[in-house]
Amino acid sequence: FRLHDCLMSALAMMFFQDPSLLAFQRRMQDRMQCSNLKTQFGVTAIPQDSQLRETLDNVPTEALHPAFADFLQRLQRGRQLAAYQLLGGKYLLCLDGSQYFSSEKIHCPGCLIRKGARGRLRYSHQILQAVIVNPHLRQVLPLAPEPVAGSDGKGKQDCELAAAKRALGRIRGAHPKLPIIVVADGLYSNQPFVDELKDKRMSFILVAKPADHTVLFQWVDELSALGDGGRLQLADDKGRRHLYRWVNGVPLNGGKDADQLNFFEYRLQTAEGKQTYHNSWVTDIWVEQANVVELVQAGRARWKIENETFNTLKNQGYHIEHNFGHGRCHLSMNFFVLNLLAFYIHQILELCDAPY
Repeated sequence: FRLHDCLMSALAMMFFQDPSLLAFQRRMQDRMQCSNLKTQFGVTAIPQDSQLRETLDNVPTEALHPAFADFLQRLQRGRQLAAYQLLGGKYLLCLDGSQYFSSEKIHCPGCLIRKGARGRLRYSHQILQAVIVNPHLRQVLPLAPEPVAGSDGKGKQDCELAAAKRALGRIRGAHPKLPIIVVADGLYSNQPFVDELKDKRMSFILVAKPADHTVLFQWVDELSALGDGGRLQLADDKGRRHLYRWVNGVPLNGGKDADQLNFFEYRLQTAEGKQTYHNSWVTDIWVEQANVVELVQAGRARWKIENETFNTLKNQGYHIEHNFGHGRCHLSMNFFVLNLLAFYIHQILELCDAPY
């Protein structure tokens, strides 16, 4: 079987959201559906499940990554990507990690290993995902995932932050001129990661919590009391109050070489004064009354990688946590990437094709 036929058959299985390889093979026994697969995906011969798994297991996952960049470039040439621009023509890139496989029995050399409370070993696969989002658009545009690998070659297991740093380098290499604002949770609001973002010429909006940034919030509170920064209060048609506060030029931490960043905070209150949402962020973008509302919308858009991406993949027919095949080398990750590509194609069709 041609490698093309194996890869495209697996992509078709994900595209049509078959729950397993067996279900896909059974559906392909129908003459009409088999014909449609060959016509739409250019497959000449459909491999059996064992041959499909064996072939895909030997394909390096990195060989599939260019498809993500190709899709994004086509969207850019077709002017559909322009709808995602915010804050002066930049693109929001949300980062977050997720687990898509876990077992006490099935494992491969790339698995992360954790010891449970009863001493049992649990094997898992995790990824660091980057997704281009817009607060006002339902569709998200995923980039190639970065695996959180089982080992870094020095006897230590990988972690989400290390995977994120590798992902930034790969993203900047694939899209050297794309103006990016990285949006991420509090795990990333530290000096080494900020340095990495600056090195890759990326702006950022990172969650900053009082418990993690004592010195930062002391500066913010003292400067606010002196009248520095600004405040804004808006009301909507439901009577809710939107409260904004910001201070520019505050240290990220108490270190001697700590960056001077810009802080902004948002609270949402009901008409009765009950607080229903509160969050705060640091950014390298100068904060002022003209852009603080848009900055908050961008910071809050981080939930789209959880809801519009991971939740959709896990609960809306993609069966992302199903073990289509684990293999000995690359099979598990390849099935995940092909599933993500199918999801990406669906997002593009929703964005660009009204009949779809």
